[in-house]
Amino acid sequence: MRNLAFIATLPLALAACASFQTPQPGETAEAVESRLGRPTATYPDGADTLLEYATGPSGQLTFMARIGPDGRLKSYEQVLTAEKFATIKPRKDNKETVLHTFGRPSERLRFASVDGDVWAYRYKEQLAWDSMMYVEFDRSGVVQALVNGPDPEHMERRGR
Repeated sequence: MRNLAFIATLPLALAACASFQTPQPGETAEAVESRLGRPTATYPDGADTLLEYATGPSGQLTFMARIGPDGRLKSYEQVLTAEKFATIKPRKDNKETVLHTFGRPSERLRFASVDGDVWAYRYKEQLAWDSMMYVEFDRSGVVQALVNGPDPEHMERRGR
């Protein structure tokens, strides 16, 4: 009987997986939006357009779809990774480049020890640890430092 139930639900499971397929380069912007839904934000980036798919303030994933001037997908990637954060250049990158690279932050903060804004991004360090990357800006919006540590929201849930 269990085998029959498995066989009966297999087509439904395969159809569900097909609907969550990653968009492929060359697809039209309309096809990307049809597959993924409405983006959480859209950013102009030179001749390209970036479609942000953030998973919310407590989410640890943000996907960026780069649409070329021809209206077709050039790239699609999950951007909240240690490797991607390592590409930020202090004293060179600014709020616009950080926003175009990582999308909206989980939180926008102010600390007495920082003479500017701090943007916090939740992510999964090494795909294992609930982490937070803090991007510190000076008053003119230029990145001064990156500081990572455990995500306090997830620590509180564990009762620590």
